[in-house]
Amino acid sequence: MELLTSLAIIVLATVVIVLCFTIYLFIKIFTGKSIFDKEYAPVHATIFDLFFHKDDLYDYETEIAREKPTFRFLSPGQSEILTADPRNVEHILKTRFDNYTKGHNSRQNLGDLLGHGIFAVDGEKWKQQRKLASFEFSARVLRDFSCSVFRRNASKLVGFVTEFALSGKAFDAQDMLMRYTLDSIFKVGFGVELKCLDGFSKEGEEFMEAFDEGNVATSSRFIDPLWKLKWFLNIGTQARLKKSIDTIDKFVYRLITTKRKELAEEQDTAVREDILSRFLVESEKDPDKMNDKYLRDIILSFMIAGKDTTAAALSWFLYMLCKNPLVQEKIVQEIRDVTSSDEKTTDVNGFVKSITEEALDKMQYLHAALSETLRLYPSVPVDVRCAENDDILPDGYRVKKGDNVYYIAYAMGRMTYIWGQDAEEFKPERWLKDGVFQPESPFKFISFHAGPRICLGKDFASRQMKIVSMALLHFFRFKMADEKSNVHYKTMLTLHMEGALCLHAIPRTST
Repeated sequence: MELLTSLAIIVLATVVIVLCFTIYLFIKIFTGKSIFDKEYAPVHATIFDLFFHKDDLYDYETEIAREKPTFRFLSPGQSEILTADPRNVEHILKTRFDNYTKGHNSRQNLGDLLGHGIFAVDGEKWKQQRKLASFEFSARVLRDFSCSVFRRNASKLVGFVTEFALSGKAFDAQDMLMRYTLDSIFKVGFGVELKCLDGFSKEGEEFMEAFDEGNVATSSRFIDPLWKLKWFLNIGTQARLKKSIDTIDKFVYRLITTKRKELAEEQDTAVREDILSRFLVESEKDPDKMNDKYLRDIILSFMIAGKDTTAAALSWFLYMLCKNPLVQEKIVQEIRDVTSSDEKTTDVNGFVKSITEEALDKMQYLHAALSETLRLYPSVPVDVRCAENDDILPDGYRVKKGDNVYYIAYAMGRMTYIWGQDAEEFKPERWLKDGVFQPESPFKFISFHAGPRICLGKDFASRQMKIVSMALLHFFRFKMADEKSNVHYKTMLTLHMEGALCLHAIPRTST
């Protein structure tokens, strides 16, 4: 009898707690939001609706944006405003830059993975890292070093694909490109030969898997109001995030320790080419502030910028070329015209060496095709800023202090009111005038961000993508392993593909 009474009390207490929590959430979500006030963006639903659409999130946002360029979801504490209006994007990223920060929620969401890295901070911390990174990216030594790494690894990539081309077997192009960019960013960023593409680095593969898992779990925080509870209880995505961070930290701190020892043994640190070594030299000026934790956060910021975004963009690029074979052939013809090569040019290293800065600058159609890919499949599909004070957007809608404003790049690339009636077509020609590439406003084409926080590595990434594309397309024609299949994205901070990108490579050059 006592047992039944105890069980009844536990059940009743649980029901009361759940009921109280539900009432609390209801009050937090629906009060103080000016729901029916037309001066504020129309309410579409609550944030729980986004969670239920997590697998097709960006397409769901796109469908809404077709009818309402600016709209909002209600969440506990504030409104989540989403906009596909370029005027609003310019307003929050440039015109009122000081009023729109990462905000407390974003810093919390990103903090466990990215710490105080440049993508997760505002104010002085952001300015200091931006200044240091800007100096490094503008250095001639880094440009020359990075291009030599990109060319060398592109040669290895051709060798990797050759084995599959000769055997007639399909391969996972996304996995291959993730390994390639990981190897490249580790060499350029940290001076380490990881050899992930060769399959020789168990630690590197574990790090890559942990980093991708951490990316997914961190992304889920933006649409899951209960993530803090999951973190506290150590369950679900947040339990996986903790495990991933543990793996990441062990790897990164070991890397920092190794680099510190290497630098201590060297006399002339001025000749160091990799970014981490140059940051370590800089850290000696202020060791208390630029400690190992600070450097860890910088490393992970470079990782998400240098590996994920470029590999994702190249994966979608190859997918688009398989779906649009005429575009693929136009790029190949441009490669041959610019490099004076043909199907008899079989020397891989010799061909890659011919991809000079001058050659890269002449690849106008390739530049257009890469830009068109990023228009439809931006590496960062959605980003957010928080209003520090009340404001009015250019489209007339009011924003309250504490509201989050998201600019939805994935949706923007598909809006007919931005790109015309053919917005959803893959059409590189839209970027060309008389065969010359014509850039668009960064507030319309937001793939590299815009305003004071515009991507510092834009040219860095562009060179890498062009070198890889030219090397692969000169030697191979690509097609889908299953011509009828369509690829879907995975909801993450960066736009990875769900599952594998299975391709066949057919040799173009005569042996």
